[in-house]
Amino acid sequence: MRHAGFRVVLAAAALLAGGAQAQNDARLVALINDWRASPGECGGTRRAPAPALTSNPLLARVRFGTGSFPEYELERVGYDAAQVEVIFTRGAVDAAGVMDAIRQPYCRVLANPAYSDIGVVRQGQEWTIVLARPLLPLHLPAQDVVGREILDAVNAARAVARNCGERAFAAAAPLAWNDALGAAALAHSRDMAARRHMAHEGSDGSTVAVRATRAGYSWRLIGENVAAGQPSASEAVAGWIDSPGHCANLMNPAFTEMGAGYEISRARMPGFVYWTQVFGVRR
Repeated sequence: MRHAGFRVVLAAAALLAGGAQAQNDARLVALINDWRASPGECGGTRRAPAPALTSNPLLARVRFGTGSFPEYELERVGYDAAQVEVIFTRGAVDAAGVMDAIRQPYCRVLANPAYSDIGVVRQGQEWTIVLARPLLPLHLPAQDVVGREILDAVNAARAVARNCGERAFAAAAPLAWNDALGAAALAHSRDMAARRHMAHEGSDGSTVAVRATRAGYSWRLIGENVAAGQPSASEAVAGWIDSPGHCANLMNPAFTEMGAGYEISRARMPGFVYWTQVFGVRR
């Protein structure tokens, strides 16, 4: 599962109220980039040069305070972060003073080559420095391609006897793809992504049985697996295999057909994928 990493490295600032006096202080950004470009020592070890940081106006709009969470503040300003660190400091009257205060205590943060963007907010003698790496959008192949990947992975798993928790399953016959089940799965993945909530119950209270019927599948037996956060079809199937209940669905010899679909949520955490797999036996 993909997670954005957030860390506040110095919680020493009071709540920032009102407008900031300075945003993305060019002098401080230049001093930090000059320091990153020059080799030196950090914590008793040699520090390699790191690429320059780019001033990002979104990071300069954040407002952190007591009890605030970096991920929420970044979401508020529209910056999707894979990783971020926040340094608070107070007392310095200019950029040189800030650099003197943070150069050694936070050298590992400042020198981290993973960060590419920076934002600086100043309120009087209180300074907030935000270093971040953007979350790149996740792209997956077309639904039919991903559906085939899931079908192939499931059939490979069914071909081998295995235990699903405490239940033993013999190898089972391969499943066939069914478009109606695929449509039901895709609709539910889209519903989960829109709500940013993983559940078997739909936003309208529907069950998998209702959704399969809506999609035109006349069923005698129906089942469903859902998952969220796995960035690929293979990881979604692996997660189902590792979960006893999902594994039991996947290995159930009574099922003859399946469909699957995914949707990527771009609302809060771009690249967060919701997965649905529907199993069935037609009447």
